[in-house]
Amino acid sequence: MSSRTPFGQARTSDARAVVRHGWAHALVTVLGGLLAMAAVAALGLWAAGAADLPDGAFGPVVAATTVTAVGGTVELSGSAGDLAGTQAGLTVIPLSVTLTGALVIAWGFLRPLRHRAVAGAAELAGWAGRIAVLWLLALIALTLAARHTFDISLGDEELGELGDLFGASPRIGFTADVPLSVFVGVVWLAGVLVLTLLVSRGAPLPAGLLRFQTSVRPAAYAMVALLLACVVIGVVIALVVAATKGHARETFAVILLGIPNLVWMALTIGLGATWNGRVEGPFGLPMPHVLDEVLRTPDISELNLRTLSEHDGRVWWLLVVDVVLLVAAAFVMAARSPARIRAWQHAVHMAVALVLTVFMICLVGRISAHYGLSVLGLGDLGGGLAGELFLRPQLWGAVGLAVPWGLVTGFAGALLARRIGRRGEVRAERES
Repeated sequence: MSSRTPFGQARTSDARAVVRHGWAHALVTVLGGLLAMAAVAALGLWAAGAADLPDGAFGPVVAATTVTAVGGTVELSGSAGDLAGTQAGLTVIPLSVTLTGALVIAWGFLRPLRHRAVAGAAELAGWAGRIAVLWLLALIALTLAARHTFDISLGDEELGELGDLFGASPRIGFTADVPLSVFVGVVWLAGVLVLTLLVSRGAPLPAGLLRFQTSVRPAAYAMVALLLACVVIGVVIALVVAATKGHARETFAVILLGIPNLVWMALTIGLGATWNGRVEGPFGLPMPHVLDEVLRTPDISELNLRTLSEHDGRVWWLLVVDVVLLVAAAFVMAARSPARIRAWQHAVHMAVALVLTVFMICLVGRISAHYGLSVLGLGDLGGGLAGELFLRPQLWGAVGLAVPWGLVTGFAGALLARRIGRRGEVRAERES
């Protein structure tokens, strides 16, 4: 009789664990992630002046920004009467909003799984499936709300009267591509949940995957820590700039909408990578100003340590910061790994992790925006209203540079980690 009690108690405990991450907790996780993203997007757009958009456009713009934050697509359309034509396009991921949602959802996903060494594949799939179903429904509602059309002021009274006379007063609208946005949003959620399991040492894994965690989890954790450290440094610098040089509202807009876009690009530039871009018309990169100076040229410009240093020699500090951050990340990776792993293996793990990280930055950090208005095909009616902004990396060059950086810093971090005492086993191995 007594021999059955522990087994029965264990089954009861497992059942309660499953109940704790049921539909109610999944709903809290999904709503918490979306509300956090919408709040950050709304505050950032308000700081950027979007609250003054006409015809009640602020709410739909917040919804559209949240959709693009999870990789969704928002299509722009323009109308300027029978005599005029418009062209518009926008491709950008507000990574501050993305990062906020990912952190909140990751916390909600992990919370009921804490204090457990192993979880079955069916249990993890069921828990993730509950979140995915509710996330799918929320995405459908969000993408349907992300649509609006409003008038654009030409900025000049005479131009406005001319536009009214010829029926060429410009209107611009946006509509989320519902099927594509929902599909990409679900893929984004899957990526967040998988990365969460890879990063968290305390998250349970199915027994068949435990052998992979000694090589994957420390590297994944180090890369996430590296990216978050870059964001923290960027926020601190931005706050100092806002306090000393003014433009506080614009700076907060950058922090709340796109600080990872800037600092993660700066991370790759510090490695020696090159980005190509151009700025024309009213568009611009609000912070730092040196980016706008380099890119505002008639031709496509290169953005790298050499071109930036021609305008501001302090840019070379990016190289120093990258060395410190990468060695620190490699040290963290080695310190969280079993002691039996050799230094050259740490170097290889660091190189692979850094290559994947740089590849991800290059994919999500691209920016493209353009808008133009013409009458009878004769060019821009609004003078300075038309413009173009794009920024894209030289992808394979950046990825190639990540390999030697990862090998060298991974080896250095492993050597530094030898000076500390390590238990030599990750948690799952000790408990198995």
